[in-house]
Amino acid sequence: MTEMLEAPMLDAERLRALRRVAIVPAYNEEASIARVVGELLAYDPGLCVVVVDDGSTDHTAEVARASGAKVISLPFNLGIGGAVQTGFRYAWEQGFDVAVRADGDGQHDPAELDAILRPVLADEADVAVGSRFIGVDGYRSSRSRRTGIRLLAWIVSGLTRQRITDPTSGFQAANRLGIRLFAADYPHDYPEAEATVMVFKHRLRLQEVPVTMRARESGRSSITTIHSVYYMVKVVLAIFVALFRRKAVPLD
Repeated sequence: MTEMLEAPMLDAERLRALRRVAIVPAYNEEASIARVVGELLAYDPGLCVVVVDDGSTDHTAEVARASGAKVISLPFNLGIGGAVQTGFRYAWEQGFDVAVRADGDGQHDPAELDAILRPVLADEADVAVGSRFIGVDGYRSSRSRRTGIRLLAWIVSGLTRQRITDPTSGFQAANRLGIRLFAADYPHDYPEAEATVMVFKHRLRLQEVPVTMRARESGRSSITTIHSVYYMVKVVLAIFVALFRRKAVPLD
């Protein structure tokens, strides 16, 4: 039986010396956003939590602001990619050194941020992504979605020539190079798999780390069974189109 190695300690002192931001895209998440913001601030009181309210029709923005977050309210719903890029654009323009992303539905546990930040702080990765499929237990979504994720993982792994296990994960940390890339260009519809390919296309370093995710606290996923086939076809086509796109112009 192989003995599991204990993960190295996070360099907390180095983290405190950096300007750090949490980007939280949210659409109609008034039931969960207070807990998400509260958990992020409990993890790191020096973290600037930025909730990007993606045209919500409920009280997401008000609840997030009352919980201690800075809120950027989009005038209408841009979709997850547009909300995420808005957050990274803010992080770039405000000069943050490191950014983490956690979704507003409560699936991403801030207690797992040590694992995601560790390779970025150690200068082993420009972008680190939390994976549900690297030898950990916990919430992993439905069987049909896992099958789709495995197919996407196989395609993305082949294109990047690196083993990718969870290409749909939005639980991320990025250094200044990663922030610049995602601020300049970020795919819009179901973007994570395409963004993974984009990271490698721009010769940035990406590393997956094992994390446990939770079931969403409220609402429902934008990827339903009815839309699963459409989702797969659209994402696969987008990935291959991305290979031939011009590289994003770096921001000044």
